[in-house]
Amino acid sequence: MAVYTHLGAEDLAELIAHYDVGDLVSAKGIAEGVSNSNWLIETTRSRYILTMYERRIELGDLPYFLGLLDHLSAKGCPVPRTIHDRSGAAFRMESGKAVALIEFLPGVSPTHPTPDQARSVGKVLAQLHIASQDFTLNRANTMGFADNLAVLEQCGEGGLASIHPDLPAMIAPARAAAAIDLADLPQANIHADLFPDNVLMLGDKVTGLIDFYFACTGAMALDLATTHAAWCFAGDGGYRENVGSALMAGYESARQLEPRERDLLAEIAKGVALRFVTSRAEDWLDTPDDALVTRKDPMQFAKRWQFYNQHGNSVFR
Repeated sequence: MAVYTHLGAEDLAELIAHYDVGDLVSAKGIAEGVSNSNWLIETTRSRYILTMYERRIELGDLPYFLGLLDHLSAKGCPVPRTIHDRSGAAFRMESGKAVALIEFLPGVSPTHPTPDQARSVGKVLAQLHIASQDFTLNRANTMGFADNLAVLEQCGEGGLASIHPDLPAMIAPARAAAAIDLADLPQANIHADLFPDNVLMLGDKVTGLIDFYFACTGAMALDLATTHAAWCFAGDGGYRENVGSALMAGYESARQLEPRERDLLAEIAKGVALRFVTSRAEDWLDTPDDALVTRKDPMQFAKRWQFYNQHGNSVFR
């Protein structure tokens, strides 16, 4: 369960009392998530998500993350708003750690997305991009292609080969991806990690986009490519063309890609695949052999890199 810090009933009740949300009725730890402690909070008024930021989150980034939620929610995007405390603060400090209370949104995350679900997600992603362009705060992408190269080189050929003999071959394409300049492409504030488990749906309707803790200011095409790589492949690695076509159609129903974006999309998708090769390889090497954690296989995204490399921009037409 992803609850790293224990808060007793009295602690939680005292914390919730700082918000104008009614009295605490129940609190249940949430198993999802690997970086923060999360509780489903029910009060006499409604339900909320309480998050305590444990690691991988810089305190200085919280105004950006939480402010972006409020900005997008106010513009009608299916994004949970931050519940501010009675003093107007978006987050508080508890036991030396930052905590935030977030609106609860209904829905479940798809495990085998349908084309109709992908079309809906594509459209909502484009709407998010349009809505976020006038958000006044900015945050640099800390998972950029050059960052990925540095991590892979730090893992070293020996370390990568200990995971899979084909992994060291990913260093050369990571070096090529690091040279891609995305600065001249249309920019917005992007989610940057829109996997299916970060989307809530009721049927084909998107009811919530969650977990904005990789959000940053960057190329909209990067966000689209990330979502494509996350949504459009089966568990066995096969490309689901109907899902990919629906995702692209949904996106362009709300925002047409510019020619310069379309021309680079396959190269960006290859860079995105390398991002997840990198993060999974790093986590694999950092996880002790006796840890009760199931490692994620970086070769799943190495195969997606191979797919994008083989088919190029024809995938996105």
